[in-house]
Amino acid sequence: MKLWNSLSLWQQILVGLILGVTAGLALGEQAGVWLKPLGTLFINMIKMLIVPLIFVSLVCGITSMKDPARMGRIGLKAFFIFLLTTAFAITFGLVIGTVIQPGIGFEIAGATAPPVRENPGPLATLLGIVPTNPFSAFATGKVLQIIFFAIFVGVSINLVGEKADPLKKIFESAADVIYKMTAIVMAFAPVGVFGLMAWVAGKFGVDVLVSFSKIIFAVYLAAIIHAVVVLGGLAGIFGRINPFRFFKGISAAQAVAFSTTSSSGTLPVTMRCVQDNLGVSKSVSSFVLPLGATINMDGTAIYMGVAVLFVAQAMGVDLTMAQYATVILTSTLASIGTAGIPGAGLIMLSLVLTSVNLPLEAVAIIAGIDRILDMARTTVNVTGDAMVSLVVARSEGEVSDVKDVGIHPAEALKSSA
Repeated sequence: MKLWNSLSLWQQILVGLILGVTAGLALGEQAGVWLKPLGTLFINMIKMLIVPLIFVSLVCGITSMKDPARMGRIGLKAFFIFLLTTAFAITFGLVIGTVIQPGIGFEIAGATAPPVRENPGPLATLLGIVPTNPFSAFATGKVLQIIFFAIFVGVSINLVGEKADPLKKIFESAADVIYKMTAIVMAFAPVGVFGLMAWVAGKFGVDVLVSFSKIIFAVYLAAIIHAVVVLGGLAGIFGRINPFRFFKGISAAQAVAFSTTSSSGTLPVTMRCVQDNLGVSKSVSSFVLPLGATINMDGTAIYMGVAVLFVAQAMGVDLTMAQYATVILTSTLASIGTAGIPGAGLIMLSLVLTSVNLPLEAVAIIAGIDRILDMARTTVNVTGDAMVSLVVARSEGEVSDVKDVGIHPAEALKSSA
């Protein structure tokens, strides 16, 4: 037990994955009878958290942007760019997923294709975002309606001002409780992954696992394209800096992000990089970067796009244009409320899958390679934070000239310890 507790969550999940495949190959289809309930329990616990997690996190994300005058202006600029680049990211993920088709040849055990629904049309979809009864939206899990209501509540709290502070504190406390519940559920993730992977391997054999290589390749390719074309391009055009110098200036933060898979843990290094190497003022970077570490999830959005198509293709489901639009909108808006805690990406994936009526069994399967995918998406997240801080600072006239000197990754690792 002491050895197990010394392992990080991703290591525990990896062990669960390996043991699950081994048990499945050894037990055959009996693994589904004996071990499937472990995976089912994990999926049910994830479903339990989707609605409360996205609601309280999103409300807190909106209310945290409340700030007087100048900080409010900077916050709005950053918020707009965050949403814009996230929309680009999810689109890249969908395009790459469509081209590479990582789900072809991969079958998700036990999951059945959802019934075909008539496309209500774009106008009906847009009108349907506004809930006539928020409590009904919570009860039925209508994700877009929940997101709309959460944003409405958060904005209203900010508009009311000091009188709403007690309610704001209640949401913050509720968020802490939900985050703790999420941590508890994710502690069970290795067991859930063990049960589901035993089920998959027992029914289909080890050949089905080869398809994982395609989804890893798709996520990394989309991440590289987005970082170079979108983030590097915006840094060059609006940040008025050579893109090569931009990437050199934040290379230490990228190295730390890739190795630690934590945007929050990389934050001290990111701040030092943008201040010392890019010349961003401390007042702008100290506001934009923590905000970005909380709500800017370009890499996660890419992961969402590829993963959703992976599941749809594995199920043999052709997504409609309305469903593509739903994935883009849900991923973009939900990124505001994605908590910076282990397992939040999987919870967000569950949210997006639910919004387009796809099975959640795939979540625990993808969790087995989540660490590998997380390295790419966290690096993109941090790169996006740095780009936005540079662009916002440039628009405020708060970028100073600095020497083109970078921080060595080893030195950065020391500063982040």
